[in-house]
Amino acid sequence: MPLALLALAIGAFGIGTTEFVIMGVLPQVAGDFGVSIPTAGWLVTGYALGVVFGAPLLTVLGTKVSRKKMLLFLMGLFVVGNLISAVAPSFGMMLVGRIVASLAHGAFFGIGSVVAADLVAPEKKASAISLMFMGLTVANIVGVPLGTYIGQAAGWRVTFAIVAALGVVGFLGVARLIPETGRARTENVRTEFAAFKNVQVWLAMAMTVLGYGGVFAAITYITPMMTEVAGYTEGAVTWLLVLFGIGMFLGNLLGGKFADRALMPMLFVSLGALSLTLLVFTTTAHNKVLAAITLTLIGALGFATVPPLQKWVLDQAKQAPTLASAANIGAFNLGNALAAWLGGVVIAAGLGFTAPNWVGALLSGTALLLAFLAAFLDRRRRTASAGSGAESRAGSESGSGSEPGSESDQARATEPVPAGLR
Repeated sequence: MPLALLALAIGAFGIGTTEFVIMGVLPQVAGDFGVSIPTAGWLVTGYALGVVFGAPLLTVLGTKVSRKKMLLFLMGLFVVGNLISAVAPSFGMMLVGRIVASLAHGAFFGIGSVVAADLVAPEKKASAISLMFMGLTVANIVGVPLGTYIGQAAGWRVTFAIVAALGVVGFLGVARLIPETGRARTENVRTEFAAFKNVQVWLAMAMTVLGYGGVFAAITYITPMMTEVAGYTEGAVTWLLVLFGIGMFLGNLLGGKFADRALMPMLFVSLGALSLTLLVFTTTAHNKVLAAITLTLIGALGFATVPPLQKWVLDQAKQAPTLASAANIGAFNLGNALAAWLGGVVIAAGLGFTAPNWVGALLSGTALLLAFLAAFLDRRRRTASAGSGAESRAGSESGSGSEPGSESDQARATEPVPAGLR
């Protein structure tokens, strides 16, 4: 794998850290600005919405420049956003900083996925994408727990200043290691949007929203689930999230490896197993050991879907993959927001802290059904294409052989007659 993937992974590490570390320092931020925890929660919601809308917007605006220059611009935007958060004098300015940083998120992963896939041979594209996303998974193992600890010990502003410094490292890595790949295959914005005429692109994004959304239905409420149901202390939740991050790391690697060999079967297995695991979590959440094991499996199975889903979008939007790829990253965050809301609804309805697991299982199970539909439509398209190609070849052959005086007729006329037939 080319060293350039390391630059993308470093950028992904910084982005992953800033996305999730806010959850660990939210009480400190709320206290410093004198706002309630629900109000401070807008720093999470605002970031997610910024990703959803920023991904397609910045990708379209970047169609006129090279992908490398666009990646550099996005990392610069990321640094500026985190610096604003670090020095924000008010809650409103802090929210602005979060939104500015989030605008880089979707477009970076979308364009980065295309660049990563272009750097390797066709049979290694999913693995290359998974290596870029490895930075995001490592952020959940190292960046988020460490950032939370620093925020609690030295202040949350120090955390965001360090994250901004990570962005500078990512910027330098992109500048030094990413080759000048040229512009996207098309400079025509209409052509980029034309990719969305393909129903498979929409199916892939729907699978992303529902499949990975199933994970966030459970993980958003993991603290009350582990403390109130499993019996863990609040201090133990940090290490439980590390286990979840380790699962994400392993699932990402396996998802990329096996998606290169058999993409759709990998999706079937990961989505099916994820649905079942979330369903079982309603029971295992009552036992400390089983809860920890199940949480790790959810991280692994949830992120095992990421490389194949991203690769499927790239395959279905070959003529204009950049916008579709970025939009699919936005779909991940849309799934996060939707699942978190649905999980809150069932808890508010009095169904208990394990109820979001049922929601997650239902969402992931629906994504599995969509995966079967996508595979069926793709198989039917291939069969129809092969049939029309065979008819075309048959017509061509019959047409050339029926013409009198053709080269084949002349060749037969000059062939020697066997002695037994003279």
